Amino acid sequence: MKIAINTSAIVDDKLNLNVFKELGECKFFGEISREQLFELCRDVDALIVNKVEVDEALLSACPKIKYVGTFATGYNVVDLKACRRHGVTVCNAPDYSTHAVSQHAFALLLNLYGKINEYTRSVKAGDWINSKTFCYFPYPTRELYGKKFGVLGYGNIGSAVAKIAQAFGAEVYVSTRTPRTDCPFKQIPFNEMLEICDIVSLHCPLNEGTRGIINKNSLALMKPDAVLINTARGGLIDEQALADALNCGRLAGAALDTVAVEPMLADNPLNTAKNCIITPHIAWVAHETRERLVGIVAGNLKAFINGTPRNVVS
Repeated sequence: MKIAINTSAIVDDKLNLNVFKELGECKFFGEISREQLFELCRDVDALIVNKVEVDEALLSACPKIKYVGTFATGYNVVDLKACRRHGVTVCNAPDYSTHAVSQHAFALLLNLYGKINEYTRSVKAGDWINSKTFCYFPYPTRELYGKKFGVLGYGNIGSAVAKIAQAFGAEVYVSTRTPRTDCPFKQIPFNEMLEICDIVSLHCPLNEGTRGIINKNSLALMKPDAVLINTARGGLIDEQALADALNCGRLAGAALDTVAVEPMLADNPLNTAKNCIITPHIAWVAHETRERLVGIVAGNLKAFINGTPRNVVS
């Protein structure tokens, strides 16, 4: 089997990809043009991607491809309808990043609530050295305990975040498209969650039903002292609407690990928005997380080769 593997943003010097070499003849590639991609994949049987778009044009130009794997749980870069037309099996990597992403969601939230960035800058600027008292607190902080914490989406990550929020003493509410019988938390409609929650954390997939779900109208429902956390997909948010809400004080804060277009564009309004923390889509990049991801993706391909495909999405 000939396998093309996109290693962009996956590999560092310590991550071992030899497990793929045991499955076939491998071509590893990073950032390349579409033309180069077409040429590279012309004779491959399997393609494993991260952010590379797999569409009708690629599959038509590379008819030998019968398997597409993703170095991700989300598979919005893959045209599933085109894959079905070409008889291509698509497999994703579920649950590889639950621990890392849920951890990062709270790192962002605790940074907002504890004003960690502001106090770190202040101390380094000499303000504590020059303080007349043992502590000083120009930046108001907040407790997570007792807050109403809303989780949109109750998959692996959403359920992990809900449990952590409960451990902090928050009152957890969940909103899902399909009610869950295994959810111990109160399930409410999304609009009601926006109205009552002090914190709203997004953990749903990006699709036509969720694109722009955070917009001018939904933001207007939120409390002025509420904060928004997004470690899911940037396209869930109307970025201009969120920036406007932050800049006018309509919303107290936002902490984001992803934006609609990545790398971030220079004119993204959130880059200069007030009380907005942004990290560059790193919630999933812990070394242990990527090791787990490689194991799942290689296992998916091995299962396909053996005629027992797993984690199939198309």
